[in-house]
Amino acid sequence: MWAAPYMFLATALVIPASLLVFLPINTTVGLITAVVLYAACVVVLIVASPVVEVTTEFFSAGKARLPIGFAGEATAYRDEEATLERGQRLDARAWLMLRGWVRPVMKIEITDPDDPTPYWLVSTRRPERVVEALSDARSRV
Repeated sequence: MWAAPYMFLATALVIPASLLVFLPINTTVGLITAVVLYAACVVVLIVASPVVEVTTEFFSAGKARLPIGFAGEATAYRDEEATLERGQRLDARAWLMLRGWVRPVMKIEITDPDDPTPYWLVSTRRPERVVEALSDARSRV
């Protein structure tokens, strides 16, 4: 789930900020610092982007992995329904991987009787595709 384009633009504000600090000291240092700091921000945004993946054994959301055998019904939500799932309908015990710049979410019920977590709520730009992939993986188990 890459960051939205506006996040890359927002982090570009580090350029004038670092120029403001370092240009009075040295122009070359100021320019180099601005470029390096912005590049570091871009790298962090890319590296920190979690991956949502469905395999035959696991559903992965970032570093968390859910065995397919414990994945119950999955549902995709968009627009107002997604907002309600992230807010008014949210169970405090749910496991969340939400990103503010990704509006759609999917909900996966947890069938493990020993797990106190009722469901996972995960941001994804293509929730219907992930729900379908998860359904296919569950049917193979």
